[in-house]
This record gives sequence, structure tokens and C-alpha cells, in this order.
Amino acid sequence: MRAAVVNGFGGPERVEIVRVPVPRPGAGQVLVRVRAAGINPVDGAVRAGVFGGEGQRIGFGWDVAGEVDELGADVTGWAVGDRVVGLHYGPVKPLGTHAEYAVLDASALAAAPAGVDDVTAAGLPLSGLTAARAVDQLGLAPGSTVLVTGAAGMVGGLAVQLAARAGLVVTALAGAEDEAFVRGLGAAGFVPRGSAPAGPVDGVLDAAVLGEPALGFVRDGGVYVGLRPHAAPAAERGIRVVEQEVAADGARLARLASLVDAGALTLRVAETYPLAEAAGAHAHLTKSGTRGRIVLTLP
Repeated sequence: MRAAVVNGFGGPERVEIVRVPVPRPGAGQVLVRVRAAGINPVDGAVRAGVFGGEGQRIGFGWDVAGEVDELGADVTGWAVGDRVVGLHYGPVKPLGTHAEYAVLDASALAAAPAGVDDVTAAGLPLSGLTAARAVDQLGLAPGSTVLVTGAAGMVGGLAVQLAARAGLVVTALAGAEDEAFVRGLGAAGFVPRGSAPAGPVDGVLDAAVLGEPALGFVRDGGVYVGLRPHAAPAAERGIRVVEQEVAADGARLARLASLVDAGALTLRVAETYPLAEAAGAHAHLTKSGTRGRIVLTLP
């Protein structure tokens, strides 16, 4: 099969398409025929060597949408041909989902949303699970106020929708040109990028990774949830600081997929590239202002 990998760190030009054996599923695992796979900022960080792995062949890809091709031993609840989405967790791995086939734990899979195609569904796993986990970790009661930074981005936009659905009063921080869009997602208030909210909020969900400046928007005793491990500011003023790290969770992913089918969660695709043009997709990833997920497609 074909797979996108890197054999040395650097820019998009280091991305290679290689031929490797099709992986086989072990006990509790499923082989997925990949139809679409999101490319995320973490893939760019892997390519640049942020997570290490010098001297290894490293595969890309966390998001996958496709169909079940083969079941490993002891797998129940799935059948060959089922449409699925899933999260292939891990930054340093020999193969990811940017390949024609990928092996995932059965527990990492969920039925794909029936109402969207594979390209759209491929943007759900990593961004959706990150946003959902972050909203849960706010731990705020309905009616509480929360500021979502980077609200027009993929994770931020999903967080706005999920927080509003949870009964939180959401203020979105984004570029001025995105005000109508983020309000349409459910934000009750808006703060242009580079500005501060009118007053302290109960919590901040920092999808833009602003760090200490965003902590300053939180009231004494409030909560700050960061989305990049080891990048959260130091706690102060009794604020609870949480460093969120995503995890594969098929059950939670299934709930998110049901929200997509119910029209309660909007997914966005910025651009598509065939697997053969993965280097071009990585180059696109370096551009600012992308709205929606970049997706690799496979026939």
C-alpha cells in the first residue's frame, strides 16, 4: 500500500509517499480501508521533529474515515464494510492514517455520521474529541460564562457549538471578519482578536493557545483549559488550570457523530488533496487563516 511518511525532519518537502506492506490487525483491532484522513497541525509538528523520533520512519495521520476491511481476533460489534471514523492516537508511529489502510483499536472507532461523506467525516475525530473533552474539563454549570479563543478554527468552532449546547454563555474570540460565523455557531458574545472581553469570565477554553494573556481573562477561582500539553500558564488567583490531552474514545466519538447527523454539530472542509499530494497538503497547513480541516482523499 501507499503511505505518507517522513524519514528526516524539516519542511513539507520532506514528506514522502512510500510503498509498505498492508498492516494486519491484532487482537482487539480493526483494519480500516482509508477513504479520507484529516491533516492536522500535529502532523506538521511531527514533520518538524517536535516529538522526536530522529532516525525513524514516522507516519502521519490521526483522523480516519473509511470502512472496515478486516477484523482482528475478539472484535465484536463491527462487520466488514461498515463505515467508520476513528482516532489513531500517537505522534511518533511507523504508520498513521495517511495511508491506504490503517489499523486501529476497535474501541477507537465509531460509526461514521450517515448524513455526511467521508471527506467531511474525516474532520471529526481529533478536533471533535479535543473540543468535547475540553468543554467537559471546564466543569462549569449551565449559565456560566466561557471565552473560547481561536473560535473560528476547527477545534474552536466545535468547542463553541458544544459549550453552547451544554448551556454555557459563550463569548468567541476570533478575527473581526469571523464574527457572523462564530455567532452562527452559538456564541452569544464576540471579542475581536487582540482585544479583551468586557469583564472576567468563569472559564477560558484556549483553542488559540494564547496562554498567560488568556488566563488574565478568567475571574478569581475560575478555570482555564489549555489544548496543548505542557504549554499552560502557571495557576494564579485560585484559577484551576487544566492541560487537556486528547485520547481515543469510540463511545464519545459516536455521540459526536450522532450530533453531526442531528444537525447540531457543523463540520468544515477547507481543502482536499489526494494522498499522492500529501506534501502539498503539508504546505497548505503552514498557511495562516485556514478555516476548516484539510483532508487527504483516497480512492
